[in-house]
Amino acid sequence: MLGGGTFLTQNKVLPGAYINFVSAARASATLSDRGYVAIPLALDWGAESEVITVEAADIQKNCFEIFGYAYTDAKMKPLRELFRGAKTAYVYRINGGGAKATKIIGNLTATAKYGGTRGNDMQIVIQANVDEPAKFDVMTYMAGKLVDTQTVADTTGLVANAYVTFSGTGVLAANAGVSLAGGTNGTVDGAAYSAFLEKIEAYSFNVLAYPGTEDLIKDLFIAFTKRLRDEHGVKFQTVIYRKSTADYEGIISVENKVLDSGESEAAMVYWTAGQEAGCAVNKSVTNKTYDGEYTVDVDYTQSALEAGLKAGKFMFHKVGDKVNVLDDINTFTSFTVDKNEDFSFNQVVRVLDQDAIDTALLFNTKYLGKVPNNQSGRIAFWSDMVALCNEMQKIAAIENFEADDITVEVGADKKSVSVTKSIQPTVAMTKLYVTTLVS
Repeated sequence: MLGGGTFLTQNKVLPGAYINFVSAARASATLSDRGYVAIPLALDWGAESEVITVEAADIQKNCFEIFGYAYTDAKMKPLRELFRGAKTAYVYRINGGGAKATKIIGNLTATAKYGGTRGNDMQIVIQANVDEPAKFDVMTYMAGKLVDTQTVADTTGLVANAYVTFSGTGVLAANAGVSLAGGTNGTVDGAAYSAFLEKIEAYSFNVLAYPGTEDLIKDLFIAFTKRLRDEHGVKFQTVIYRKSTADYEGIISVENKVLDSGESEAAMVYWTAGQEAGCAVNKSVTNKTYDGEYTVDVDYTQSALEAGLKAGKFMFHKVGDKVNVLDDINTFTSFTVDKNEDFSFNQVVRVLDQDAIDTALLFNTKYLGKVPNNQSGRIAFWSDMVALCNEMQKIAAIENFEADDITVEVGADKKSVSVTKSIQPTVAMTKLYVTTLVS
């Protein structure tokens, strides 16, 4: 792993990009894609102990095979909420490790590919083949949907499919349909979440999400976020439910609960995580209308909304017959000279994170160990960084940038490069003050 993170002095050992962000004192090439979310989900079916990569472009077609349900099923509502904004989801089955449904059918044993309760909805139907009476059609059904058919002479001819594995030797016997049984979901505990975070650390994503209510798990995600952002330079934000006390620009705390019976009160995390991940670097989620399927509690007075914003809460409010995001903020509230109020705006954090990601990517792939640390090498690096900032300015992610806002010098030793950069992130308009003069 390459080094990365913040620095106090130029004393790092690992090769890599170390980037500090501070507020300026006040007087009184190509940008990376966004839309990547990492999330643990409790599922009844699916791969266990591994990260499942799901693309928005393919989820409707592949959902049944990956998760055991059609994309339109109520069980898939969290994914539908997520993909209203996300482009790619890294999903980890947090309740893996359960028993696999199975059934002995004469000489044949059928076992679900994955553990979980959805395996109990699987049936094996064996019928004599119409064209070849000496052979049998072995059909696999999941919740009444035919998902696989094999024509074989006996059990040894059967091969595993995407839903079930077969074992046993001997002849087959026709049946009208036999259901698998005994499938269970695994236990969700702190160890499962720790395993998820360990796995997901190897992935690049814009937003990490914890859609639960356990304070100990929230603290685990907060500590993980701070460690990766500050010590390793991995730039992402984490969306959790009601943890505004985190007081950190990397944590977004959703305040509003979901009112639907049978749903987690923290379910607005799904939609918020997708929107934050998919939001362009030059855009804001402020005033965005919620277009999901949950019923959101928006019973807040004006004073409560004001207090919520001051406390670093990401809130929704009623606007006519719509539910809109009040302001696109994170939990950072302890403003200082070095880190002012700007760092509480998620649009600013997106710009800074984008700049950090692209600068580090540029250095680590094009310059690290390849380009001499001499005047011409540093000029080339400076030129590429200027091009990146020009791209950001072209899309109005930053403003007032000039080439001399970046300086590149030799660092504390012959292998180091020291960069000073001044950028001004732009933010969307959120407040209007009008003074009308009447003559």
